[in-house]
Amino acid sequence: MEYVDLYLIHWPVSMKKSPLGFAKEDIVEFDMRGTWAAMEDCFRLGLCKSIGVSNYGPAKLHQLLQHATIPPAVNQVEMNTGWQQKELVKLCREKGIQVCAWSPLGGNGASWGSFSVMHSPVLKEIADAKGKSVAQVALRWIYEQGAIPIVKSFNKDRMRQNLDIFDWELTQDEVSRIEQRIPQQRGFSGEMFVSETGPYKSVDELWDQPFNLSS
Repeated sequence: MEYVDLYLIHWPVSMKKSPLGFAKEDIVEFDMRGTWAAMEDCFRLGLCKSIGVSNYGPAKLHQLLQHATIPPAVNQVEMNTGWQQKELVKLCREKGIQVCAWSPLGGNGASWGSFSVMHSPVLKEIADAKGKSVAQVALRWIYEQGAIPIVKSFNKDRMRQNLDIFDWELTQDEVSRIEQRIPQQRGFSGEMFVSETGPYKSVDELWDQPFNLSS
């Protein structure tokens, strides 16, 4: 390929060797400024049409924006009805950064995932009333937040359902129930990047916020 459409820093983490099978002692200080400067070089050289970040919390975004000459186009983060990321989404909206939501259905089936979305009684109640699936309600909520859900399915019927979220909308009452009645808990901990000898001594430091906000 001559270029890629979007190039992201996957994690605000650096290691001495390949991230596959690394040990805690391989985690080293992350050179945010130097790494982003290299990303900007890739953009100016035409190697990528847009550049962005992934798994950046509010503090890291503020830090990046202090020295970036090209702001990130995207911040790709875990986001779903069970982990709504309100503060981060608000910040990205204010700074003109597009949020992409990975794990929009809660990562059910993954080793770190849960059924907090797909088994949510709040979402099921709304879905039954609207004649939609729980997944469709969950994806529609993300869409109405201005974020882009990154869906993953090999089932053609579910692929079609995932696309059928644009000709209807949630009521204000339904949005309020989703935002007020669903317990909030992050799915992927990122604990693998926490080390006594590395830059992040706790998952709270990694994410710039408490690991779980409420229950």
